[in-house]
Amino acid sequence: MSADWSKGVEELVQAWQSDPLNARAAFLAYRDYLAGLEDVSLEFKARPGVSYSLRARNAAQKRRELFVLVDVVDDEPESRWLSVCFYADMIQDPDELGDYVPAGLMGEDACCFNLDEDDDAMRAYIADRIAEAARSAAEGKE
Repeated sequence: MSADWSKGVEELVQAWQSDPLNARAAFLAYRDYLAGLEDVSLEFKARPGVSYSLRARNAAQKRRELFVLVDVVDDEPESRWLSVCFYADMIQDPDELGDYVPAGLMGEDACCFNLDEDDDAMRAYIADRIAEAARSAAEGKE
């Protein structure tokens, strides 16, 4: 892990004590998966009281800045939740669990998934979408 982004992530994780939705464990699993991918760089942006954003980009991407945006929504620090967004054309949503957001990700159409309750199936579904977006990015499908 690069010190550039991991220091901010570690500070967030250390300060994140209350977690009734088990979002912290999901965030860490997603982070670990992304950090282990070849040719993927991560960026972290902290906006306390709003969100903490982990952004992943594959070196094969020429046009887009990322393939997934994992936001820890911080509007209620005692009950943080995740919003995980993708470019709509980089993933499928076979169970239609995501929200289509026109121009919602860097000005392009997005598909976003909220992990706002303790739901193992949703955590796994989002993880599958992350893997799918990572494959799309690695193949230069952007």
